[in-house]
Amino acid sequence: MSIIDVSPEVSLAYETFGDPADPAVLLVMGFGAQMISWHEDFCRMLADRGRHVIRYDNRDCGLSTRFEDHPVDMGAFIAAVTSGDIPAALAMVPYRLTDMADDGLGLLTALGIERAHVVGASMGGMIAQTMALSAPERVLTLTSMMSSTGESEYGAPSPEAQAVLFGPKPADRAGYIAAAERELVWASKRYGDPAVLREAAAAAYDRAHHPTAIARQLGAMILSGSRADALRELRVPTLVIHGLDDTLIAPSGGQRTAALIPDAELLLLPDMGHDRPRELWPTLVDAVATHTA
Repeated sequence: MSIIDVSPEVSLAYETFGDPADPAVLLVMGFGAQMISWHEDFCRMLADRGRHVIRYDNRDCGLSTRFEDHPVDMGAFIAAVTSGDIPAALAMVPYRLTDMADDGLGLLTALGIERAHVVGASMGGMIAQTMALSAPERVLTLTSMMSSTGESEYGAPSPEAQAVLFGPKPADRAGYIAAAERELVWASKRYGDPAVLREAAAAAYDRAHHPTAIARQLGAMILSGSRADALRELRVPTLVIHGLDDTLIAPSGGQRTAALIPDAELLLLPDMGHDRPRELWPTLVDAVATHTA
């Protein structure tokens, strides 16, 4: 693992797998999740297919630059958005998805990579879309996984999933790890495993636990708005992957993404939720390797 400056304000923690001479694949993680959510074994499987794989912590996550000097009260932010006081909401949040997309592009620049295949999951898919929209000349292909378009009428979470996402989490290590089992609400119905969720929570807690960043990343997602009109004009080869068991971002989010982007390919997986169970890694790796060939 290394840390590199991508702008005067932001440094990103990152790790690479495979031969740097191979085509670069940038993996972009989602809301509140560290780069280790792209499991090392998954990254190595993709690298073994002849790809130079790069995973990184988004700003305000993991070991990358944090914005603790911009505290956001989650309740106040949601209240402002719900009441329609968008100016107040905008004033609370220090960055947008465009800034997070610039971070990813900045990482490529810092690593001397002119163009890359970009793969994003969940909020990472939104960031990856934004990268392709803002710098299409640098994105060889786009893979948008378990994500959406920023339109509120598509990809809405179930009430149960939303309650878990926004519900408070214990601050102590044991409680935090035990609470991870709540995420079964959006996991694969067939492969969802509480032991796997607990293991991932323990690794994330021990590596870098910064819960205050959640409100800022949520704000970045909500306030960045719809990408629908821009996606209609996107000419980057695109693969959209979505699990039919996903209750956090409903499959309509992926379906809408694929419908908007010209010539996008849509892969719907019946045994995938808002997760990437190990049993589906061969399918996912094969899909990404084929798309990035």
